Amino acid sequence: MIQFHHVTKTYPRTHTHALRDVDFEVKKGEFAYITGHSGAGKSTLLSLLLRRILPTEGHVYVAGQDITRLRERRLPHLRRAIGMVFQDHRLLSHLSALENLTFALRATGNRGNMEQRALLALRQVGLAHKRKAFPIELSLGEQQRVAIARAMVTNPPLLLADEPTGNLDPDTAMEILELLNDVNIKGTTVIVATHSRDLVDRFKRRTLVLRNGELVRDDDRGGYSL
Repeated sequence: MIQFHHVTKTYPRTHTHALRDVDFEVKKGEFAYITGHSGAGKSTLLSLLLRRILPTEGHVYVAGQDITRLRERRLPHLRRAIGMVFQDHRLLSHLSALENLTFALRATGNRGNMEQRALLALRQVGLAHKRKAFPIELSLGEQQRVAIARAMVTNPPLLLADEPTGNLDPDTAMEILELLNDVNIKGTTVIVATHSRDLVDRFKRRTLVLRNGELVRDDDRGGYSL
Protein backbone atom coordinates (compact mmCIF):
# COMPACT_ATOMS: atom_id res chain seq x y z
CA MET A 1 0.00 0.00 0.00
CA ILE A 2 2.77 2.45 0.98
CA GLN A 3 6.46 2.49 0.15
CA PHE A 4 9.12 5.04 0.96
CA HIS A 5 12.17 4.36 -1.18
CA HIS A 6 15.26 6.13 0.23
CA VAL A 7 13.34 9.35 0.86
CA THR A 8 15.11 12.51 1.97
CA LYS A 9 13.39 15.84 2.49
CA THR A 10 15.54 18.93 2.93
CA TYR A 11 14.32 22.48 3.42
CA PRO A 12 16.97 24.59 1.65
CA ARG A 13 16.38 27.89 3.43
CA THR A 14 17.16 26.45 6.84
CA HIS A 15 19.28 23.53 5.57
CA THR A 16 17.04 21.31 7.72
CA HIS A 17 16.86 17.60 6.93
CA ALA A 18 13.28 16.76 7.89
CA LEU A 19 13.80 13.18 6.66
CA ARG A 20 17.05 11.37 5.85
CA ASP A 21 17.13 8.28 3.60
CA VAL A 22 13.88 6.85 4.98
CA ASP A 23 13.08 3.43 3.55
CA PHE A 24 10.12 1.24 4.55
CA GLU A 25 6.97 -0.46 3.28
CA VAL A 26 3.49 -0.77 4.81
CA LYS A 27 1.40 -3.53 3.29
CA LYS A 28 -2.28 -3.33 2.48
CA GLY A 29 -4.40 -3.85 5.59
CA GLU A 30 -1.65 -3.09 8.12
CA PHE A 31 -1.94 -0.82 11.16
CA ALA A 32 1.26 1.07 11.95
CA TYR A 33 2.38 3.83 14.27
CA ILE A 34 4.84 6.54 13.26
CA THR A 35 6.40 7.78 16.51
CA GLY A 36 9.11 10.18 17.59
CA HIS A 37 9.63 13.41 19.45
CA SER A 38 8.31 16.72 18.11
CA GLY A 39 10.36 17.62 15.05
CA ALA A 40 11.33 14.02 14.33
CA GLY A 41 9.70 14.11 10.89
CA LYS A 42 6.25 12.60 11.47
CA SER A 43 4.27 15.47 9.93
CA THR A 44 6.66 15.68 6.97
CA LEU A 45 6.12 11.99 6.32
CA LEU A 46 2.34 12.43 6.27
CA SER A 47 2.62 15.50 4.03
CA LEU A 48 4.64 13.45 1.56
CA LEU A 49 1.94 10.76 1.51
CA LEU A 50 -0.68 13.42 0.74
CA ARG A 51 1.64 14.90 -1.92
CA ARG A 52 1.48 18.31 -0.23
CA ILE A 53 5.25 18.38 -0.59
CA LEU A 54 7.76 16.50 -2.74
CA PRO A 55 10.86 14.67 -1.52
CA THR A 56 14.28 16.12 -2.22
CA GLU A 57 15.49 12.61 -3.03
CA GLY A 58 13.81 9.23 -3.35
CA HIS A 59 10.30 8.11 -4.23
CA VAL A 60 6.99 7.66 -2.43
CA TYR A 61 4.53 5.02 -3.62
CA VAL A 62 0.85 4.69 -2.71
CA ALA A 63 -1.02 1.64 -4.00
CA GLY A 64 1.83 0.93 -6.39
CA GLN A 65 1.84 4.42 -7.89
CA ASP A 66 4.87 6.69 -7.70
CA ILE A 67 3.13 9.81 -6.39
CA THR A 68 6.31 11.87 -6.68
CA ARG A 69 5.72 11.76 -10.44
CA LEU A 70 1.98 12.30 -10.27
CA ARG A 71 0.63 15.10 -12.43
CA GLU A 72 -1.21 17.93 -10.69
CA ARG A 73 -4.52 17.04 -12.32
CA ARG A 74 -4.33 13.58 -10.70
CA LEU A 75 -3.83 14.88 -7.14
CA PRO A 76 -7.57 15.12 -6.31
CA HIS A 77 -7.95 11.45 -7.25
CA LEU A 78 -5.07 10.50 -4.91
CA ARG A 79 -6.46 12.51 -2.00
CA ARG A 80 -9.94 11.07 -2.43
CA ALA A 81 -8.38 7.67 -1.76
CA ILE A 82 -6.92 8.84 1.58
CA GLY A 83 -8.92 9.54 4.72
CA MET A 84 -7.34 12.05 7.09
CA VAL A 85 -7.90 12.59 10.82
CA PHE A 86 -6.26 15.59 12.51
CA GLN A 87 -5.57 16.37 16.15
CA ASP A 88 -7.96 19.35 16.06
CA HIS A 89 -10.66 17.41 14.11
CA ARG A 90 -11.25 20.35 11.69
CA LEU A 91 -15.01 19.94 11.55
CA LEU A 92 -17.00 22.72 9.92
CA SER A 93 -18.57 24.57 12.83
CA HIS A 94 -21.66 25.74 10.93
CA LEU A 95 -22.62 22.19 9.90
CA SER A 96 -24.13 19.41 11.98
CA ALA A 97 -22.34 16.09 12.45
CA LEU A 98 -24.35 14.55 9.62
CA GLU A 99 -23.82 17.57 7.37
CA ASN A 100 -20.06 17.43 7.93
CA LEU A 101 -20.08 13.92 6.50
CA THR A 102 -22.36 14.65 3.57
CA PHE A 103 -20.18 17.68 2.77
CA ALA A 104 -17.15 15.36 2.59
CA LEU A 105 -19.02 13.01 0.27
CA ARG A 106 -20.11 15.84 -1.97
CA ALA A 107 -16.60 17.34 -2.07
CA THR A 108 -15.11 14.03 -3.21
CA GLY A 109 -17.70 13.43 -5.89
CA ASN A 110 -19.70 10.80 -4.03
CA ARG A 111 -23.31 11.70 -4.80
CA GLY A 112 -25.41 8.59 -4.28
CA ASN A 113 -27.30 8.01 -1.00
CA MET A 114 -25.17 10.57 0.82
CA GLU A 115 -27.37 10.91 3.90
CA GLN A 116 -27.70 7.15 4.32
CA ARG A 117 -23.95 6.64 3.99
CA ALA A 118 -23.23 9.47 6.42
CA LEU A 119 -25.67 8.09 8.96
CA LEU A 120 -24.14 4.62 8.66
CA ALA A 121 -20.67 6.05 9.32
CA LEU A 122 -21.96 7.93 12.38
CA ARG A 123 -23.61 4.73 13.60
CA GLN A 124 -20.28 2.91 13.26
CA VAL A 125 -18.64 5.40 15.65
CA GLY A 126 -21.60 5.34 18.02
CA LEU A 127 -22.94 8.80 17.26
CA ALA A 128 -26.03 8.32 15.12
CA HIS A 129 -28.06 9.90 17.94
CA LYS A 130 -25.91 13.06 17.67
CA ARG A 131 -26.35 13.48 13.93
CA LYS A 132 -28.09 16.87 14.28
CA ALA A 133 -25.60 18.23 16.84
CA PHE A 134 -23.12 20.94 15.85
CA PRO A 135 -19.44 20.57 16.81
CA ILE A 136 -19.74 23.04 19.68
CA GLU A 137 -22.44 20.81 21.18
CA LEU A 138 -20.15 17.77 21.19
CA SER A 139 -17.40 16.78 23.60
CA LEU A 140 -13.82 16.64 22.31
CA GLY A 141 -14.03 12.87 22.11
CA GLU A 142 -17.30 13.05 20.18
CA GLN A 143 -15.84 15.62 17.80
CA GLN A 144 -12.95 13.27 17.08
CA ARG A 145 -15.37 10.39 16.53
CA VAL A 146 -17.20 12.50 13.95
CA ALA A 147 -13.84 13.30 12.34
CA ILE A 148 -13.10 9.58 12.06
CA ALA A 149 -16.55 8.97 10.59
CA ARG A 150 -15.88 11.75 8.06
CA ALA A 151 -12.54 10.17 7.13
CA MET A 152 -14.08 6.73 6.60
CA VAL A 153 -17.40 7.73 4.98
CA THR A 154 -15.85 7.66 1.49
CA ASN A 155 -14.44 4.14 2.14
CA PRO A 156 -10.80 5.09 1.49
CA PRO A 157 -8.25 2.27 1.26
CA LEU A 158 -5.81 4.33 3.36
CA LEU A 159 -6.47 6.33 6.53
CA LEU A 160 -3.88 8.68 8.05
CA ALA A 161 -4.22 10.07 11.57
CA ASP A 162 -1.98 12.89 12.79
CA GLU A 163 -1.87 12.95 16.62
CA PRO A 164 -5.58 12.00 16.75
CA THR A 165 -5.60 11.68 20.56
CA GLY A 166 -3.43 14.66 21.45
CA ASN A 167 -6.25 16.71 23.01
CA LEU A 168 -8.03 13.85 24.75
CA ASP A 169 -7.97 12.27 28.20
CA PRO A 170 -6.43 8.77 28.42
CA ASP A 171 -9.72 6.82 28.46
CA THR A 172 -11.18 8.74 25.51
CA ALA A 173 -7.88 8.43 23.66
CA MET A 174 -8.05 4.66 24.02
CA GLU A 175 -11.60 4.68 22.66
CA ILE A 176 -10.37 6.56 19.60
CA LEU A 177 -7.57 4.01 19.05
CA GLU A 178 -10.12 1.21 19.33
CA LEU A 179 -12.22 2.90 16.65
CA LEU A 180 -9.22 3.18 14.36
CA ASN A 181 -8.51 -0.49 15.00
CA ASP A 182 -12.09 -1.31 13.98
CA VAL A 183 -11.55 0.61 10.75
CA ASN A 184 -8.38 -1.40 10.17
CA ILE A 185 -10.11 -4.73 10.84
CA LYS A 186 -12.54 -3.92 8.03
CA GLY A 187 -9.62 -3.74 5.60
CA THR A 188 -8.41 -0.14 5.63
CA THR A 189 -4.68 0.47 5.98
CA VAL A 190 -4.20 2.76 8.99
CA ILE A 191 -1.17 4.94 9.79
CA VAL A 192 -1.17 6.81 13.11
CA ALA A 193 1.45 9.48 13.84
CA THR A 194 1.73 9.95 17.59
CA HIS A 195 4.12 10.70 20.41
CA SER A 196 1.84 9.14 23.06
CA ARG A 197 3.94 6.55 24.87
CA ASP A 198 0.97 5.21 26.87
CA LEU A 199 -1.17 4.49 23.82
CA VAL A 200 1.59 2.85 21.81
CA ASP A 201 2.52 0.65 24.77
CA ARG A 202 -1.08 -0.28 25.64
CA PHE A 203 -2.34 -0.79 22.09
CA LYS A 204 0.62 -2.49 20.46
CA ARG A 205 0.92 -2.51 16.69
CA ARG A 206 3.81 -2.23 14.27
CA THR A 207 5.87 0.80 15.30
CA LEU A 208 8.22 2.88 13.16
CA VAL A 209 10.37 5.31 15.14
CA LEU A 210 11.82 8.51 13.69
CA ARG A 211 14.67 10.39 15.33
CA ASN A 212 15.99 13.60 13.79
CA GLY A 213 14.51 12.61 10.45
CA GLU A 214 15.99 9.10 10.41
CA LEU A 215 14.08 5.84 10.72
CA VAL A 216 15.85 4.24 13.67
CA ARG A 217 13.45 1.41 14.50
CA ASP A 218 10.81 -0.69 12.74
CA ASP A 219 9.30 -3.21 15.15
CA ASP A 220 6.41 -5.52 14.29
CA ARG A 221 5.92 -6.27 18.00
CA GLY A 222 5.25 -2.61 18.74
CA GLY A 223 5.89 -0.66 21.91
CA TYR A 224 7.24 2.84 22.41
CA SER A 225 10.99 3.28 22.35
CA LEU A 226 13.14 6.28 21.43
